[in-house]
Amino acid sequence: MRYRLLPLLTLLLTPQISAAELYDCPSDEVRVIASDGTERARYRVSVADEPAERERGLMFLEELPPDEGMLFLFEAPGEAGFWMRNTLIPLDLLFIDEAGRIVRVHPDAVPHDETPIWSGSPVIGALEINAGEAARNRIVPGDLVGSPYFPSVCEAPPTAP
Repeated sequence: MRYRLLPLLTLLLTPQISAAELYDCPSDEVRVIASDGTERARYRVSVADEPAERERGLMFLEELPPDEGMLFLFEAPGEAGFWMRNTLIPLDLLFIDEAGRIVRVHPDAVPHDETPIWSGSPVIGALEINAGEAARNRIVPGDLVGSPYFPSVCEAPPTAP
């Protein structure tokens, strides 16, 4: 009997994202959510959704607080490429598909390196965070990105009739 309760206790004691929390997705915040619903990390983000903003990205930035990043949004899904020209700090790049799912994690992009870093598949967005954040928070392909820009994760709750 004691061993039958162990899975139930584990489920109850594991932090889960509630529906109310899931629907509360501010535009300047990104949550990374594991497939089991647990929150892996939360970042305050600047959004780069215009060509000039995407081109500049985090260039010339000397420091990025550990809980911050930049969310790049593209007009349409497609393979995306990044480089580290004029980027002074190492970064992790998380490539995000239309469903809000991380499809690739590129760890430790090297400052000033102009070698293209490709998404490897069609994406609609990318998240740049400090190098080492993805490993520290166990962020992996398949995790979801909670942001109002990815409706599969932050849908409005159904309205009552």
